[in-house]
Amino acid sequence: MIEKALSGSPKYWALIFFWLVFMGLGAFAFLGQYQDGLQVTGLSRDVPWGFYIAQLTFLVGIAASAVMVVLPYYLHDYKAFGKLAILGEFLAIPAVLMCMLFVLVDMGQTARIANMFIYITPNSVMFWDASVLMGYLGLNIVISQVTFGAERKGIAPPKWIRPIIILSIPWAVSIHTVTAFLYSGHAARPFWMSAILAPRFLASAFAAGPALLILLCLVVRKQTKYDPGMKALHKLSEIVAYAMAASVFFILLEIFTVFYSGIPEHIHHFQYMYMGIDGKAALAPWMWTSSVLAIVALVLLLVPRYRKSRMGLPIACVATIASLWIEKGMSLVVAGFVPNPLGQVIEYMPTGQELMISFGIYAFGGLVLTVLYKVAISVREGLQG
Repeated sequence: MIEKALSGSPKYWALIFFWLVFMGLGAFAFLGQYQDGLQVTGLSRDVPWGFYIAQLTFLVGIAASAVMVVLPYYLHDYKAFGKLAILGEFLAIPAVLMCMLFVLVDMGQTARIANMFIYITPNSVMFWDASVLMGYLGLNIVISQVTFGAERKGIAPPKWIRPIIILSIPWAVSIHTVTAFLYSGHAARPFWMSAILAPRFLASAFAAGPALLILLCLVVRKQTKYDPGMKALHKLSEIVAYAMAASVFFILLEIFTVFYSGIPEHIHHFQYMYMGIDGKAALAPWMWTSSVLAIVALVLLLVPRYRKSRMGLPIACVATIASLWIEKGMSLVVAGFVPNPLGQVIEYMPTGQELMISFGIYAFGGLVLTVLYKVAISVREGLQG
């Protein structure tokens, strides 16, 4: 089926060229980091995790969100999601690949990543996080290849694939749960040490991921002859609405607990995020932007008239993704280190080289997604014809 990706319109090849250009720029920037080390980034002894790990955290949620299409279609036989299932699975594949690349560039000396598997450490959460990500990638590749291959031939998928599909559902939950454990197990970081951090991660994943899938489907409807179906997209938007409401609710629970308890070590992190400390407030504009976008998204998503409108749905999805990208990415990661355990405020902002490497990784994910969607859409258009 890969031959379907070797032909296309001028727009398709222009998009491929666009991704390749940014991949090249990202690779060039990474060579500089590989030679000079992580000193070219904005990271420091006080803030050892930054933009790279923030993208990992967000993209794991995008990958896990495929379960919101797979579960209703394969487990509850919801036929309307039939046209969405393969698109959701194909979205998960580049998302996991980008997660791995962000871990790779964050390691400094990239060869060290092999140590996780050469010297297996079962008490290391990073080892389990890498393992479940690789396992989830393999599951999605096998499931998409077998089910889509059967669909192309006009036959039913083999029976042995169903247990693997069912296994992928709790596995999707596990990849984001283990990622949350990377943070919540740090006793010296009270901002992360919360029992509801994993549910927060899952709620935001089940909002941002389906929102991105809706946007991709809207682009597919406009640019190709393949229609995933507005009924399915409207049902998926309901999932986004409930998940986004749950995500905001969990954040409000955290805020109430922190300020009602009055524990200074907890309060200082939230104070830095929203108001700043001692005149240092690099995250405050981002957090207020995230809060405003969350309110806009909730209003548009929870009112059916707005959610189903032609303009309301894409705006709500963009607001959801942007709000959660800020809240779950930069704010979650950086605010966990600021202030440090000694109460000092050492701020962090990514450097241009750091951003260029990240853009290169996103371009790689965009390239993989474009090729996979080209294959899926070409086959589906052929079946419709």
